[in-house]
Amino acid sequence: MNELLNLLKQNALESPENLAKMLGISVEDVKQQIAEYEKDGVIRAYQAVVNEERLDASLVTTVIEVKVTPESEGGFDRIADRISRFPEVDSVFLMSGGFDLLLFIKGRTMHEAFGFVSEKLATMPGITSTATHFMMKTYKQNGIVMHTGEDDERLKVSP
Repeated sequence: MNELLNLLKQNALESPENLAKMLGISVEDVKQQIAEYEKDGVIRAYQAVVNEERLDASLVTTVIEVKVTPESEGGFDRIADRISRFPEVDSVFLMSGGFDLLLFIKGRTMHEAFGFVSEKLATMPGITSTATHFMMKTYKQNGIVMHTGEDDERLKVSP
C-alpha cells in the first residue's frame, strides 16, 4: 500500500497540506490522488474509530462463524451478498479453515443478536451451521488501542 493511503488510514482528517509535507509532494498531487482513489473505489468510506465502551448506549458486537453450501455459478458470493444486505451486519469476510464466512453484527442486546441469527441467518437457504461469539471487551480496533490508562506499560524484552 502506498504512503498516502497509510497516512489516511491513520488519520483521514489530516489536511492535504500536511499530507503533502509528510510525503514531499504538492498539495494538488495529494488532492488528485485522493480523488482518483475515491473514484476508483479504493477509498470506500471515511469512518471514526469509536470506543463504544465510553458511551452510555454501547452496542453488543457479535462475531458469527457461518458454514454454507456454495451455490452453483455463484460460489460464496451470492450468499455473502445477501447476508451483507441486512442492516445489522457490519462486516462479512470469506475465510479459510473450519467455516466459510465470518460476520460481525451489532445490536442493542444479546437477545437482539440471537434473534438475528435464529430468525434471519439460520433460516437462509445454503446456511448449514453457525457459531456465535459475543465480544466482551475491545482492547485494540483498527490499529487503535482503546485502553487509555495512565500507565505507560512497556513490553518486556526477553533474550
